[in-house]
Amino acid sequence: MRLTLFDLDHTLLDGDSDQLWCEFLMERGVLPREPFEARNRQMAVDYAAGQVSAQDFCEFYIGTLAGRSAGDWQTLRREFVETRVKPRIGDAALQLVARHHDAGDLVVLTTATCRFLSELSAVHLGISALIATECEIDTDGRFTGRCSGVPNMREGKVQRLHDWLAAHRLQLDECQSMLYSDSINDLPLLSTVQRAVAVNPDARLAAVAAERGWPVMTMR
Repeated sequence: MRLTLFDLDHTLLDGDSDQLWCEFLMERGVLPREPFEARNRQMAVDYAAGQVSAQDFCEFYIGTLAGRSAGDWQTLRREFVETRVKPRIGDAALQLVARHHDAGDLVVLTTATCRFLSELSAVHLGISALIATECEIDTDGRFTGRCSGVPNMREGKVQRLHDWLAAHRLQLDECQSMLYSDSINDLPLLSTVQRAVAVNPDARLAAVAAERGWPVMTMR
């Protein structure tokens, strides 16, 4: 079994889903630009530097959904994906995913972005298997703004992958595995798979890739 994993943001998507979502909501007047814009920028800086916990990072963005149900968000989510996400997924990304499908690989999208915001991106990419951060939902069907279970970020991506494989009666050591990612935050998973590919890598990941001899590719 050939298992090919893709990160989403800054890898297949030219941008970050969470930051794009926040900017979209601010433009629509759903979120107040002050003080949220500054907090959003700082979160991006802290994420890149590895100075924010996975829980805090994921819940900062899931918090934008709090108090509404999935149905309440559907119209805005569809507009967001059509206007902000799809234009940032280029032909090179679509073709790379298609090549792995055509080769018979088991293709999985693994992202720290919550499932509600990333599942339509996965559909557009033609990837049916998605491992994402899960959102907690209250008894009335509304998002609470908290994560449900382990955030799919850093070491959590390794745990969530093993859990996903176990649910499908697979084990990682039974697979020829590879991961495409841009971020030093994915180093735990990049170090776990048999083949790591750095895509549009940040400076810290580029240094690790050079040290370990990992291939580097640019896809914008």
